[in-house]
Amino acid sequence: MRDLRFESASQLLRLCHEHSLPISQVAALREQQLFNRPVEDTRREVRRRFKIMKDMVEAGLTRNVQSRSGLTQYPAQQYYQSPTSGIVLQDPLMRNVLAYSIAANSCNACGGRIVASPTAGSSGILAGVLAAFEQRIGEKVVDAILTAGAIGMIAHKRAFLSGAKGGCQAEVGVSAAMAAAGLTEALGGLPDRCVSAAALALKNALGLTCDPVGGLVEVPCVKRNGFFAVHACVAAELSLAGINSFIPLDEVIDVMRQTGHLMSQALRETSLAGLAKTPTARKHFCQTATGNDHLSPTDIPDW
Repeated sequence: MRDLRFESASQLLRLCHEHSLPISQVAALREQQLFNRPVEDTRREVRRRFKIMKDMVEAGLTRNVQSRSGLTQYPAQQYYQSPTSGIVLQDPLMRNVLAYSIAANSCNACGGRIVASPTAGSSGILAGVLAAFEQRIGEKVVDAILTAGAIGMIAHKRAFLSGAKGGCQAEVGVSAAMAAAGLTEALGGLPDRCVSAAALALKNALGLTCDPVGGLVEVPCVKRNGFFAVHACVAAELSLAGINSFIPLDEVIDVMRQTGHLMSQALRETSLAGLAKTPTARKHFCQTATGNDHLSPTDIPDW
């Protein structure tokens, strides 16, 4: 088989069409070429990582652990157990997507073992979506993760994945695009549907800043994972219905890169502006740092 390298969505789609393969299979075969690893070994490793993703969800839903900063206090449990859960999202599957994604990222905030997808700050999105859909898609969860990985790699090649370089659009935006594409394939979508889903998801995250309170990956990160997990499902739903992104994925990623470069450094994971500089954020860290009334809200207390 010819060289299966790809650095853009257009190249990936061309390979899929030329070889009549789904994105997941192209991604697995590319892994084989890069690392001389059989496809089944790659799929086995993906299953192992999905097990860790499910452990993240379980930890966030069942363990009464809070982060050392006190900013994260098992919000997924509070939502999941609330008698009003479902008053808006009446579909149990979507409620699980929301709860599972928040739970998975709470695991990150509390120092648990995670799968960065593509980053720690966005690790709840893919985990939450696929854990919620596992019963429906079964073994196709492996295909979903491989497809998601291909989209993440393209974003990495053409732009960036870190909030420090591009704001949160590069973290939860890319993660939502990955989850949307993976879910679309798992639900029977062809490669062009997967790529369109990714474009829809990322396009609607452009310009999102990274301004974490206290410099910690907690506020607004944890709950934001829940919002963008649902966002990813909406993108998959629209794409599977035949709705396209007017702007192709490669161009959306290029705009994300340009937007990141235009964004003030103060809004790129420095905690020098935005939510991190609000009175409430300042007050929290002044109170938690005992005996230090002059603590900057950008400093991390010695816990």
